[in-house]
Amino acid sequence: GKGNEYVALSQKNVQRGNKKMVTIKEIAKECNVSVATVSNILNHKPGASDETRRIVMAKIKELNYKPNTVARNLKTKNTRTIGVIVEDMTIFSIPDIVDGITEHCEENNYQILLINLRLFKKYNDFYYHRDDYYDRVEQEIDKLIARQVEGVIYVAAHERVMKCIPEKLPVPAVMAYGYTQNKNIPSIVVNDEDGAHQIVKHLVDNGHRKIGIITGKPDSIHTQERLLGMQRAFYENQILYNPESVYYGDWTRQSGYNGTDQLLEQGVTAICCMNDLMAGGVYDRMEERGMLPGKEVSVTGYDNRELSGYYKPPLTTISLPLHDIGYTASEVIMRMVEEKELKEPDGIYRVGCHMLERSSVRNLKENS
Repeated sequence: GKGNEYVALSQKNVQRGNKKMVTIKEIAKECNVSVATVSNILNHKPGASDETRRIVMAKIKELNYKPNTVARNLKTKNTRTIGVIVEDMTIFSIPDIVDGITEHCEENNYQILLINLRLFKKYNDFYYHRDDYYDRVEQEIDKLIARQVEGVIYVAAHERVMKCIPEKLPVPAVMAYGYTQNKNIPSIVVNDEDGAHQIVKHLVDNGHRKIGIITGKPDSIHTQERLLGMQRAFYENQILYNPESVYYGDWTRQSGYNGTDQLLEQGVTAICCMNDLMAGGVYDRMEERGMLPGKEVSVTGYDNRELSGYYKPPLTTISLPLHDIGYTASEVIMRMVEEKELKEPDGIYRVGCHMLERSSVRNLKENS
């Protein structure tokens, strides 16, 4: 019956194992050295002569020995592995953040275990306002801890406040592209206020003083921080902030299209959009009205989505430091693993953006 089948299978696995799995003991025996010597050579520790090292390494290659990292890690309690949980790999911001984490891990001889929750695929962006997936996050963290990761990085798709990382974990945790409001679980976020300040300052430097704004969703932290940066640039340049010249969009191309007429009626010389998609909607509406973006009215975006460089004219925008957010998150988690002091006592790391100047902004000073 089933029991015999199982025994047969086990024996088969053992035989297959014998063919493949060579142990340190066998290598030591073949080379006529101690197990400790082989172990030291494998772990790049001093003590063996060059000749012994050469003989052992040759034998390891010949017998195709592969170290059993699981067993070794249990012994040393040092797996050099970071668990990375991402909300959804299909969201534009996430691959670059993961790339930054991976680059820093590679440089420090760490590996990552990646888990994709696929939240956007399942719930669209409605899940931003839900917390019923928190249990799932906790389960995945438990699985990672069972696999001996030394730290966990949670990568959000959109900056918001989240309480999805349990407070009392046996390993350190970091949130990339989101806020935990817990200084023991650091948050690595975009310095959105600075990015928005840069782009409005660029418009002012080009002679614009009547500037319309199309925002993202009002309850988004990105919207709030970007609006603060824009208002600060107005204030510094003695420009009155006019709420009439602000259209509340929702990040979609359609909302950029819908806001255009209201702002043009205000007589603005520039429309500052909080993302590149909405700027595309502004381009659509201006084209219908027979106007040329960047000639009659300047337009700016934010995020530097790939498509923004293909707009006609190419869009002046802000590049999000997604790769740097991942890289910083990995730096911070490693400091925590090594129990070093953290640089930001409040637990919030803001990563700077840079502006990409293209031809969608007209210089009004040239004509005056």
